[in-house]
Amino acid sequence: MIQEVSQIEYNTERPKLIIPEYGRHIQKMVDQAIATEDKEERNKMAKGIIAVMGNLNPHLRDVPDFQPMLWDQLFIMSDFKLDVDSPYPIPSREELLERPEPLSYPQNHPKYRFYGNNIKRMIDVANRWEDGDKKDGLILTIANHMKKCFLNWNKDTVEDDVIFGHLYELSEGKINLKNSDEDLSDASNLLKVKKRYSSSSSNKKNYKSNSNNRNRKRH
Repeated sequence: MIQEVSQIEYNTERPKLIIPEYGRHIQKMVDQAIATEDKEERNKMAKGIIAVMGNLNPHLRDVPDFQPMLWDQLFIMSDFKLDVDSPYPIPSREELLERPEPLSYPQNHPKYRFYGNNIKRMIDVANRWEDGDKKDGLILTIANHMKKCFLNWNKDTVEDDVIFGHLYELSEGKINLKNSDEDLSDASNLLKVKKRYSSSSSNKKNYKSNSNNRNRKRH
């Protein structure tokens, strides 16, 4: 009994797995392939290991880069010591350790954040359009959307002149509705969707609480 206990392997005493997702048995197969002297036999073992690794991820079989990825992982698990003929370019340790270029995130800090970046993009598009009814309709739509964004963020009412001033500023003076006779949608109409959503949410909560109360009474 004591001899059997002494032969038990504990994870704390085993070498650390390079890719733990494949488990200890795959790593042992890789180690055995490394220790095999005959290269032809190593090639057969490598293909067998790749097949087993592929069976562990059947949902990725149709992915174009799946097979190259498996071969890369095989060399990684062998600590780049496995000498076999790969059907794909063998990566080097330096290539895999090389850090990718940092992503450049957009650093937009708009003055009126409650409008969002899309409003500014829409205004830029409107500036590029030729004058006409189509451009006028787009500008009016943008102004109404700006008013809705303002109301959702700030309060229940806002004068149209405030929106026209912001639109003039964001368009760099190219869109001027300050002296126009245009009237934007009424604040109550723009906030109907918001109120309708909030009332439907409260109704759902009431329905759930009532149904829970009925269930308790039944018990």
